[in-house]
Amino acid sequence: MINAYQINTCNGFYCDSFTPNNLNSPKVWTENWTGWFKSWGGKDPHRTAEDIAFAVARFFQTGGTFQNYYMYHGGTNFGRSSGGPYITTSYDYDAPIDEYVNVVYKKTAGNLNQPKWGHLKQLHQVLKSMEKTLTHGNVSTIDLGNSVTATVYTTNEAKSCFLGNTNTTADATISFQGGEYIVPAWSVSLLPDCKTEGYNSAKVNTQTSVMTKIANKADQNEADASLNWVWRPEVVHDTILRGRGQVAANQILDQKTVANDASDYLWYMTSVHIKENDPIWSQNMTLRVNSSGHVLHAYLNGKYLGSEWGKYNEFNYIYEQKVKLKKTGANMISLLSATVGLQNYGPQFDLQQTGVPGPVELVGRKGDETIIKDLSAHKWAYKVGLNGFQNRLYSSDSSLVSKWQAQQLPINRRMTWYKTTFKPPLGTDPVVLDLQGMGKGVAWVNGRSLGRYWPSFNAEEDGCSLEACDYRGEYDEKKCVTNCGHPTQRWYHVPRSFVEDGVNTLVLFEEFGGNPSLVSFQTVAIGKACGNAYENNTLDLTCQGRPISSIRFASFGDPVGTCGSFGKGSCEGQKDAFSIVQNACVGRETCSIQVSEDTFGSTSCGNITKRLAVEALCI
Repeated sequence: MINAYQINTCNGFYCDSFTPNNLNSPKVWTENWTGWFKSWGGKDPHRTAEDIAFAVARFFQTGGTFQNYYMYHGGTNFGRSSGGPYITTSYDYDAPIDEYVNVVYKKTAGNLNQPKWGHLKQLHQVLKSMEKTLTHGNVSTIDLGNSVTATVYTTNEAKSCFLGNTNTTADATISFQGGEYIVPAWSVSLLPDCKTEGYNSAKVNTQTSVMTKIANKADQNEADASLNWVWRPEVVHDTILRGRGQVAANQILDQKTVANDASDYLWYMTSVHIKENDPIWSQNMTLRVNSSGHVLHAYLNGKYLGSEWGKYNEFNYIYEQKVKLKKTGANMISLLSATVGLQNYGPQFDLQQTGVPGPVELVGRKGDETIIKDLSAHKWAYKVGLNGFQNRLYSSDSSLVSKWQAQQLPINRRMTWYKTTFKPPLGTDPVVLDLQGMGKGVAWVNGRSLGRYWPSFNAEEDGCSLEACDYRGEYDEKKCVTNCGHPTQRWYHVPRSFVEDGVNTLVLFEEFGGNPSLVSFQTVAIGKACGNAYENNTLDLTCQGRPISSIRFASFGDPVGTCGSFGKGSCEGQKDAFSIVQNACVGRETCSIQVSEDTFGSTSCGNITKRLAVEALCI
């Protein structure tokens, strides 16, 4: 309940229609979602620069006072810090600045996510120039029809205007205060003096940076293509054969209650005696487990039965597997529950169940008769964590640091530890660990956790498009997705502050089974920079730390296509745009080009708004 003495605020993709609960309260946007997070098994969400700029401009057109970006800088969920559950280790969020931070080389921010960062920077520069009229001016709004509005902020000294077009398909040609303006669909134009367009949210004049992964070169002339691995098994005999735990109870307990968030892993163990004359006995028996433990591994009498897991927003599932019980003696049922982040938002999120809430049942079927034996009230033993974690196998100070095997390196083996050494990648570019070929687990560099990994969890095949995303119309996290059919997260951030000069150690705990021979270190850099700037603007191109190596395409007029597939249109400037851009940019880390007929010569394009399209290579 919000009372009149509290300031209520808005969170979301759009807040232009938000109204404070008090006429004297400011209109505040506390979370402007610049993108969206990734979840295991999900696709990569992208929010266009045009749409987020439209949302911001529209918010201030409609009386907004303050807005805050969430996220402006992406991040990484190191260790066990990711929540959700099922939120990935990467929390890049498609933010204006990506997740990579490099404090060692005094690079305290990540790579710029262009064009989003630059397009928003230009928007705020224009908004800043209008600050006095926006904060002190009287406001009037004119409805021009067909979802087009003009908003005028007026003081005694000046006027500033917004021209907004919320139509999702039709561009608008507006006659306003003696001038004529073209406002594309789903866009806002800012006129700081109510005469000259200083900015339009749909007209992007900032470069698009295409990032690429580069193989690690630990030595100047030598690619560190392969890693030499040693291994050792996770010791599970006490749990899957003997059922030895730390505590016991005659009931099934919630994982948070027992583990107290000390580990992702909790063993549930019980023994069952089934006599041959027991009514449940049959040749068709199953073990059925109601689980909310995110991931469940089941064992019977020391043998692996199978695994099951959910996905984001589908935390509960039923695991059922056919079993063959011993007729004499005890049958040991061991269930390993693994959480993948705990619920960290929503009403009463702390009360959400985790682990195995039950029931756990043996089901016998004879013809059309089904008999169920509920094991929930049996005596259950519990063990928090795994032996390798308790023995700190990921650390150089582990008591078992020398007890690794070099021979017969296993692949696709569950519950296995792998270790290798590597040299730090050359240069200062961000470092990532490519875990292609691995299943699910945890990674450490020099004893510091990179977080959970799960590259075997692929996104669904359907839902992506090869066409450029249409920014027009309301955005949600299911719009403009990519990466269908591929691992939700294949690359994992390795901060250079984790990496030492000389020899470094990488340790993996593999839960599902994988092939470490495919693992490698890579660096992240701009592969190419593309510009698609409108006439009478300046196009700035940069390779962020390395020189522009060549120009692949340049055309001034009405070029077609997008970055990587530009082509010449029906008209072009008389001067050779390719040579002009090449001379201005090649060999330089940054170059600036005035987009005008003065630079590129007159055209036969008529009255259309002309553009300069450039594709520059950085590597």
